[in-house]
Amino acid sequence: MSQYQRLFLVAGPSMRHTPALERAVAIAQATRAALHITVFIEDSHLLGLKSAGARFREACQQENEQWLEDEADLIRERGIKVSTEVLVTRTALQEILLHVAEMQADLLIKDVQHESALKRVFITPLDWHLLRECPVPVHLVSEVRCPLPRVVVAAVDPSHPETQITGINDSIIQAANGLAMQCSAELHLLHAYDPSRTHMSDAGAGAVTMPGFSSDVRKSLQKTFIALADHYGVPGERQHFVEASPGKALADFAAHHRADVIVMGNAHHKGLGKWVGSTTEHVLYQVPCNIFAVTGAADQ
Repeated sequence: MSQYQRLFLVAGPSMRHTPALERAVAIAQATRAALHITVFIEDSHLLGLKSAGARFREACQQENEQWLEDEADLIRERGIKVSTEVLVTRTALQEILLHVAEMQADLLIKDVQHESALKRVFITPLDWHLLRECPVPVHLVSEVRCPLPRVVVAAVDPSHPETQITGINDSIIQAANGLAMQCSAELHLLHAYDPSRTHMSDAGAGAVTMPGFSSDVRKSLQKTFIALADHYGVPGERQHFVEASPGKALADFAAHHRADVIVMGNAHHKGLGKWVGSTTEHVLYQVPCNIFAVTGAADQ
């Protein structure tokens, strides 16, 4: 039985065939899951034409409904059960989360909404909100080389197990393995070892470390990483222990191995961490492939 029974595609009012739509249809067909598509039209998109009033809103909604129903008819011809909806709202995030809960979605799929760095300073992107607040996995799609992924990468972190989200590495690997099996894709396991971060966290600011300290930490982490990979049956040629910052390591790996999906854990941060954003959030704008975020929780 497939791990996906109900897929939820969040679409915008662009009325075009997007990468997320193509990916959602492909996964639905491969897993025999039902697909629900909602086009969310935010009021802010209509402010410039506010003088048109209710008549314009109605025309905009009807145009999207017709386009979406035409797309749904094409999807149904492939034997996929699909339902559609167009919603004009001022609270897209709250509506999306409500839909997830009401339909008991197994996976939310959405196109990446690219925002400038300057805009992200003042406004938290919707994608980031979904990563932080959505209770089910979120698949954010930026491009699709093949309808179904061919290379799925589980990005894990075996360091500092006492401060890690309980079971997050297991959740990441299980989600990645499930997706890879459903799509007949290769599963790879990757850890980005950042010596500077490890040194600072283990030694403490201003501390003097013994010669060979960094090498010993690296060997210990690599041993833990290999044990984790072996536990899940990931073959040696698909185990990647890379020395670099997470963003650079993931970007380089995705480019060199033509990775389609990187599965990552996403923590719910509080305080400063919530404002800065998690590694998963920033990777959205750095890595030339698609993100699949498994939700977790953190206290920092």
